Amino acid sequence: MTGNRFHEFVSETVYDSLPTAVKRMAERCLIDLIGTAAAGSQTNLSRIINNHAVRHFAASGLPAARLLFDGRSTGSLGAALGGGFTIDSFDSHDGHVLTKGHAGRAILPGRLGLVETIGRTTTGEEFLTSLVIGYEVAIRAGIAQHRIAPDYHTSGAWNALGVAAVAGRHLGLDVARMREAVGIAEYHGPRSQMMRCIDFPTMVKDGSGWGAMAGLSAAYLAEDGFTGAPALVVEDEAVADLWSDLGTHWRILELYFKPHPVCRWAQPAIEAALAVRRAHSFSLEDIETIEIETFHNAIRLDQFRPKSTEEAQYSLPFPVAVAVVNGDLPPFTIIGDALQDPTVLSVSDRIRLVEAKEIDARFPAERLARARFRMTDGRVLESETLTARGDAERPLSDTETERKFYTIAGDFCSLARAEAIIQAVKGLRKQPSIDQLLDLIVAPPQASLQRAVA
Repeated sequence: MTGNRFHEFVSETVYDSLPTAVKRMAERCLIDLIGTAAAGSQTNLSRIINNHAVRHFAASGLPAARLLFDGRSTGSLGAALGGGFTIDSFDSHDGHVLTKGHAGRAILPGRLGLVETIGRTTTGEEFLTSLVIGYEVAIRAGIAQHRIAPDYHTSGAWNALGVAAVAGRHLGLDVARMREAVGIAEYHGPRSQMMRCIDFPTMVKDGSGWGAMAGLSAAYLAEDGFTGAPALVVEDEAVADLWSDLGTHWRILELYFKPHPVCRWAQPAIEAALAVRRAHSFSLEDIETIEIETFHNAIRLDQFRPKSTEEAQYSLPFPVAVAVVNGDLPPFTIIGDALQDPTVLSVSDRIRLVEAKEIDARFPAERLARARFRMTDGRVLESETLTARGDAERPLSDTETERKFYTIAGDFCSLARAEAIIQAVKGLRKQPSIDQLLDLIVAPPQASLQRAVA
């Protein structure tokens, strides 16, 4: 793709030119990301990374940015890093099937890192427009990277380019410097090994904190004349088709939204297990084993007795067990003392993971699973082969999306504040600045339910 066409889309797209469905999706993404950040702010991961940002990324006399649901100030790069990790710490945000990852959790904190540090008012329309631009660039970069790179890298490897583009727009980079910015972001984006984190879940997660920081830093460097072009995931001939429809085909409309705060790969299994639970009457003691047939990568989520929220979020059997026991998967069930619930662990130990070749062949475009409950009385109770709720083809309704927000955000901040955030996002497009919303999402969460989190 030529630098001129890329620059024109990134720098000249305006809110009024966006389709109505895209405008609505931007608001939905923003609500979902903020709710995830509110819940994520209660994790040890968020606490550690925010302390790190305050200690080591201080503004040093320059304008400071406030950390999401924390309130403390740091430099813009520290705010991007802390915000990206805070959202990443609670696996409940939007995603895209062909990227096998997530754009928004870097785009939002990267953009917010600029708002308070660059002396320029950001209108509500401009903020929403820049989010859309970031998603469109990042999603294409992610699909392109899977096509031309030899390994499966974390989302930070490619959502950094979306952040660089959005930051370049805000900084007013010209064609040449915008090209350098996305090239620097591609080169310095964290090409970390996603399956290592699946097999050994820790706080490194999906790399989006580093992606947000790398993308924002790339734009600053390009502004000062640092070079780094080309970005191969943008300019390689092998991916030219992915960029030819930039501004006409809206990839943001292909996003999924998670009904449950765990890895998307586990969610078809949760739906299948819940389908069996709803269709049949039995007690937990009646279950001999639960067989989950699904795709290979989901089978790798084999943390049966997670010892941390990271292991719980990258588990398949544990959240399935929680759903079977509770009939749902509330956010507080994957953190803290809930990880030692003896009833849930007993069910988790009875789950068997089975790779189904015909399901694996349909991944990643489709993520499917089916459940088979073998009962002590000889019955075999089976689900259909199901996908997860919230895919673009079967999206969550606006009501479901808002209910999810209140569930995950309202659990960790007051319901009154959650309501104020919803209304601020819905009215954002009419606001001359984003200050009201910003103040709501950077103050400490003041958890309404005090729970120890791990």
